[in-house]
Amino acid sequence: MHCILTVRRQMKNSNPVTIVLADDHPLFRRGLCDAIQRSTTYAVVGEACDGEEALRMIIELAPRVAILDVEMPKLTGLDVARRVNADGLPVSVIILTMHDEPSLFNLAMDAGVAGYMLKETAVPDILHGLEQVAAGEYYISTALTNLLLQRNRALGTRIERRLNLDRLSPLERRVLRLIAEAQSSSQIAAQLSISLRTVESHRYNICRKLDISGSHALLRFAVENKAVI
Repeated sequence: MHCILTVRRQMKNSNPVTIVLADDHPLFRRGLCDAIQRSTTYAVVGEACDGEEALRMIIELAPRVAILDVEMPKLTGLDVARRVNADGLPVSVIILTMHDEPSLFNLAMDAGVAGYMLKETAVPDILHGLEQVAAGEYYISTALTNLLLQRNRALGTRIERRLNLDRLSPLERRVLRLIAEAQSSSQIAAQLSISLRTVESHRYNICRKLDISGSHALLRFAVENKAVI
């Protein structure tokens, strides 16, 4: 059965946000499409029920946003998102899913999606997410906030290990943060109420643990990695 439904309705708005919508559940797709098109801000220019048709429509119709079910025949929503990202197509991808598994969420983030939403949430939440993504922002369903926090913590831990920051003591991390703020050893000593000699000892130990050397190398490292120190 041919599942594609290319929609070319008359647009009330002269410059609407164009959308390709793909989901293999026709009742859900039809309901969401109707809800989206109640606003003159949006125009669903194409509907599909499998990933291959969705990708073809994205290429041919060049929508601003693609809303994709994560589980579809032929190509999944994540497969389509990866192709969009790899080919540099100018479309923001929103993934809809029934699952709140961290592994699936991480795969979606790695695929470069702009939105990730649970299908079970109310339509107003999906429409709010669409509004955010259409405006160039990112949106994660509020029910998935914990997954985002888990991902950020995991990424931070990996970065710390890659930079050897996990080798530093809490006081050494504090000294490194002050170095990143371009404070001198004397200023650091005064702020931490320790001796100048102790600060210099901390600087030496930090360089040794991070395996960095050379004139101003510690300051350069601290400034370049200030966001994760």
